[in-house]
Amino acid sequence: MRTPPNERLSSDIAEPSRPDTSGPERRCVLSGRTGHRDALIRLAVSPTGLVLPDAQAKAPGRGAWICVWRTELQAALDKGKLRGALARAFKTGELEIVADLPHRVEDALTRNFLDRLGLEMRTGSLILGTQRIIDAARAGEVALLLHASDASEDGRKKLDQAWRVGSDREGSGDRGIVLPLDRNALSVALGRENVVHLGVAAGGAPRGAKGARGGQSAAERVRRALDRLLIYTGHADPGDGASPARDDENTKD
Repeated sequence: MRTPPNERLSSDIAEPSRPDTSGPERRCVLSGRTGHRDALIRLAVSPTGLVLPDAQAKAPGRGAWICVWRTELQAALDKGKLRGALARAFKTGELEIVADLPHRVEDALTRNFLDRLGLEMRTGSLILGTQRIIDAARAGEVALLLHASDASEDGRKKLDQAWRVGSDREGSGDRGIVLPLDRNALSVALGRENVVHLGVAAGGAPRGAKGARGGQSAAERVRRALDRLLIYTGHADPGDGASPARDDENTKD
């Protein structure tokens, strides 16, 4: 596992969930890595030729997929490698690539993740409040535990221990994920005061409920949105969510 530039490797760097390999694969136009489309980031082109992030991968037309850290995208942009890769992917050189594209990608991934949390909150899948999370965790009712970036170490340890107990993982050292977002960002997104920790309930919303996707659990839906943000911001390794390059990979949109 590589260490992001200027960042110390620590236990706070998360291991992404393994993408579902049964679905369609995409290849990163920069690194050549391949993976399930949910693990990669899609770029799309507006009618005027402007390259934009497509965090939900729903924009019409041809797309280009990337699975890199923000620092790697910035380097590719600065060196002209990104323009060449996108020209080949979109089959045109008439593209407008803005200087702040790496920032726009992070903003889009952050909004997508926070929107997902908001949807799960409306379906009743989020657990907020330290004591409520502890009680639910000890009862085995928390599938995914998340901490704000500015959560205290003592607070994290207390919830992590309860989560391990309820998950039959005592002694494993497993911990909740420290998000690349502080309590203010979480509080604003969820419309609640002082959101420092979040538990995602085991199970998921009933099929057909607003915000649900097929038979996925709430934790799986949140992880899909979170993993791409963690990888892009350098909190996880792109190689953990994708496979090495091969010459015959599927590159469809």
